[in-house]
Amino acid sequence: MPSPKVLLDATAVPAARGGVGRYVDELAAALDGGGGLSIACQQRDADTFSTRAPQARVVALSGRLASRPARLGWEQTGLPMLARRLKVDVVHSPHYTMPMASPVPVVVTLHDATFFSDRELHLGVKGRFFRGWTKYSLRHAAVCVVDSAATGDELVRLASADPAKLQVGHLGVDRDRFAVPDAGQVRAARDHLGIGDRKYLAFLATHEPRKNIPALVAGFVRAAGALADPPVLVLAGAPGWDRTIDDAVAGVPDRLTVLRPGYLPVELLAGYLGGAEIVTYPSLGEGFGLPVLEGMACGAAVLTTRRLSLPEVGGDAVAYCEPDEADIARAITDLLDRPELRAELGRRGVQRAALFSWQACAEACREAYQRAVATSGAAR
Repeated sequence: MPSPKVLLDATAVPAARGGVGRYVDELAAALDGGGGLSIACQQRDADTFSTRAPQARVVALSGRLASRPARLGWEQTGLPMLARRLKVDVVHSPHYTMPMASPVPVVVTLHDATFFSDRELHLGVKGRFFRGWTKYSLRHAAVCVVDSAATGDELVRLASADPAKLQVGHLGVDRDRFAVPDAGQVRAARDHLGIGDRKYLAFLATHEPRKNIPALVAGFVRAAGALADPPVLVLAGAPGWDRTIDDAVAGVPDRLTVLRPGYLPVELLAGYLGGAEIVTYPSLGEGFGLPVLEGMACGAAVLTTRRLSLPEVGGDAVAYCEPDEADIARAITDLLDRPELRAELGRRGVQRAALFSWQACAEACREAYQRAVATSGAAR
C-alpha cells in the first residue's frame, strides 16, 4: 500500500514551545519526505515548518486563528475544507480535538490520561473540555496515538477506550539539541540564570498542579536548609495555573535561593539540564514525561516518581521518589551526598535516551495512518 497523504494540523501549537509544541515540531520534521505531508499552521510558524519539513506543503493560515475559540471553529469548518482541497487521505489532529465532519479518516494524538486518573488536578472548564474531547476522539477517530503504554492502559481503564484503536508512539529526543553539553553551553545557561558558579537543581515544565512544584520546593528546603553551601533551586518553564507556587516560594528561608526564570530558549536547555546537580521532576502523573527523557539525554542525574508513564521512560537510568516533600527531601539528600551515583545515572541516562527517537515516533504515526486508511476502506 502506498504511503497515505497526510494533513498535519499544527494550528494549536503555541508560540512558546512547550512539550506539545515540541512534539508537533519534531514529528513534522520526522515525517517529512516522499511528498505526502501537508502542514496547516499559524502564519507565525510558517518559516519554522518550512525549515523543519522542507519537502512538505506548508499552508499558513490567518493570524485571526490566534485565539482558542477561533482555532477550534476553524478546525470544525476550515480543516475539512482544506483536507478536501489538498486531496489528502488522512488528517492528523495532534492535540486531543478533531473535526467532527472530516471527509477523510482522522488520527488523533491523546497525550495524557490524567484528566481521568487525577481529576482534582484538572478542575473546571479545562478538565471538562479535555475529558469531553478525549472521549469523543476515542469514539470517532479512526486511530488514537498515545505517548506511552501507560496512557493507553489508563484510557482503557478509565475512559472505556477500545484497545484495538490505540497506537503507542513514544516521544523522542533531538540529539542535536539534547546531548551532554560542553563547558560553553553550561556557562551560557548559568549566565542566563545569573547564578555564577553556584551549584543548582533544575526543574523544567509548565507550572501546573500535577508537576507538584510546591512539594518540590518544600523538599528542597528540608534537604538544603542545613547545608553550608546549598544549591540553588531553579524552576524553569512557562507560567501555568498552579496558584500555590507563590506561597511555597514565599516561605523559603532567606539563606536559600529559588529562581523562577520562566520559559528558557531551546538552545539553552542542554546546558541547563546537563549542568545541574540533579534534574528534579517529582510529577504526580504524566502521559510521557519529556523533561525526564531530555534530562537523561543531557547526561543529568534525573529524579522523578513512579507515577503512570515515568518508569516507562526512565527505566533503571533515573532515581525515584514518592511525590511527598519528605521523600523528595530524602532523595535529594541521597543524590547530593553521592556524586558517584549521580555520575552513574548520567551515564545510564544517555544510553537509555538513545532508545527513544522522533523517527520511531513518526513510524508509529505512519502505522496509525495506514491503519486509519485501511479501516476506512473496510467500512466502505
